Amino acid sequence: MIKHLLYLLLVFLLLGCNSPISMFENSTIITNVNTVDAKDGLKENRTVVIKGNKILKVYSTSNSSISFDSEKNVVIDGSGKYLIPGLWDAHVHFAYIEALAPTMFQQFLAYGITSVRDTGGKIDFVKEWKNKAEADPSGAPRVKIAGPLIDGMPNVYDGSSPTNPPLSVGAGSVEEAVRIVNHLDSIGVDLIKAYEMLTPEQFTAVTDRARELGLKVTGHIPLSMDAITASAGMNSMEHLRNIEMSCAQDWEGLLSQRRDLLVNGKNDQGGVLRSRIHTAQRTRAYETQDEDNTDKVLNALLKNGTWQVPTLALSTAFSERPFLRPAWQESFKYLPREVETKWIESIERITETPPSQADKDRVKWTENMVRKMNKKGITFMAGTDCPILFLPPGRSLHEELAKLVDYGLSPLQAIESATAHPAEYFDMQDELGFISEAMIADLLLLNANPLDDINNTLKLNTLIKDGKVYDRAALDDILSKLDN
Repeated sequence: MIKHLLYLLLVFLLLGCNSPISMFENSTIITNVNTVDAKDGLKENRTVVIKGNKILKVYSTSNSSISFDSEKNVVIDGSGKYLIPGLWDAHVHFAYIEALAPTMFQQFLAYGITSVRDTGGKIDFVKEWKNKAEADPSGAPRVKIAGPLIDGMPNVYDGSSPTNPPLSVGAGSVEEAVRIVNHLDSIGVDLIKAYEMLTPEQFTAVTDRARELGLKVTGHIPLSMDAITASAGMNSMEHLRNIEMSCAQDWEGLLSQRRDLLVNGKNDQGGVLRSRIHTAQRTRAYETQDEDNTDKVLNALLKNGTWQVPTLALSTAFSERPFLRPAWQESFKYLPREVETKWIESIERITETPPSQADKDRVKWTENMVRKMNKKGITFMAGTDCPILFLPPGRSLHEELAKLVDYGLSPLQAIESATAHPAEYFDMQDELGFISEAMIADLLLLNANPLDDINNTLKLNTLIKDGKVYDRAALDDILSKLDN
């Protein structure tokens, strides 16, 4: 905060000088642009000055006499265009398809994703991508990592199948769970992710130790716990996973049944056991949702500040099948050839079976829950879970924003969920997420107003990453080099 204030004081003093503004030399200046961010909403006819990797000045073009030497600056005409902060995808997995990871940076940037939160993968693998991003801040998205999911035993993502790659580590005791947290902190993770097979004692130990270390905790509600109890230890939850079971009429009976199933299935594979429990309880929970219990759960989430990352592009995919759209599959050509081939073959197999009633029930419940949460005032972050279920890096985040609007958020709230909120989550609100002086210059220049139609976030004219300008030709060049 002190650094931020000193920067603003310097700008004020320098701009107090008359005559040509020498401080504007060697800057990038976007003139006559309409700015959109979560703090100020829409501001028309602005000029934004970028010096180095920071926003130096934002002012009204029509009311200012400030001049600058166009020969000593990069000047971008923003007339009729809209400037928003760079977007976050707050739920990605570099390690889910390791062959895809080397192209993910380029795909993210080409679609305006300037920051990502990796929510689970082998620590050596994801740390490699975090290090690469830090070494090239203007040529890669910012990367925040959780390291492996911290699970109980049996753990779900144990590497037993292609759909359960080794993204987690299983703790056999409370002491082991704490050792894992300490180890991940020593390596330099940005948050901890707690998973579904943890016992209540393990979960509490993980969240308590993370809090002591100053690390945020995200994850899924453990199957051995209810949503209200788990919420007390979580800064965020992913996919709305397992919330439905605590909103049912007989939530206590369902919790007791889950605990029995966990004991009886302790020798099964984690993924198999989890699926068995979900199959036994999800549909019943949807059908018996109780409004009073739901309100108690939502009040707890609000009170505890447990933000939600609903990953709607993922949860609606089996029912709505966006991966069948020609425009969606057009982005597949930017995948590595072997990944593209596997995706197309898998999609062909899936389309032979129509969406199940369970898929449709899940979508209906999810929409209802997002609307209730938004009305309650619970905070959202936009994340996709790419590249799971044919979610292409970069492109899928725009689908997530569209689904959030479909489910009741305003376009500005959707933008906030992918800009200001992730920045605040990582205590970066004084550096990122707004179009203000002293902010890092991660910006998107759009050809149309995203407040009129959230899909206009796809109409990317120019990307600015850490002060570096990528015009449309440069973005197309990035994509053309990925094109198979």
